[in-house]
Amino acid sequence: MAVTDPIADYLTRLRNAQIAGHRVVIIPSSKLKKNMTEILYDQGYILKYKFEDEAGKGNQGEISIALKYEKDTRTPVIRKLIRVSKPGLRRYVKADSLPRVINGLGIAIVSTSKGLMTDKAARKENIGGEVLCYVY
Repeated sequence: MAVTDPIADYLTRLRNAQIAGHRVVIIPSSKLKKNMTEILYDQGYILKYKFEDEAGKGNQGEISIALKYEKDTRTPVIRKLIRVSKPGLRRYVKADSLPRVINGLGIAIVSTSKGLMTDKAARKENIGGEVLCYVY
């Protein structure tokens, strides 16, 4: 079945795996999802990840993501994943009006002309773009 919004599917799979208490979630791969996974890892929201490309079969491959939980309470590190820009209503922002998620405690993943980056990196580069999601 074709997915009309792969970013929303990616975020929903992460959300559902955390609610169910899974340690690992496997997601169909794409270049955008790989970049989002690397950003989540760099910012400390996931434990580790592995890209499994199946070049011989013609498939797109998979991303295995090890989810991160608090040690004492076993609550997920990612509290919320919110999709901002949707296929029906895209959200573009200029460099001077990039969002601050929870006053800088969370991140916004922004698609810019220089690739995917966090709101802090886009502010530093002075680039605007499409706000894909909020993570906190």
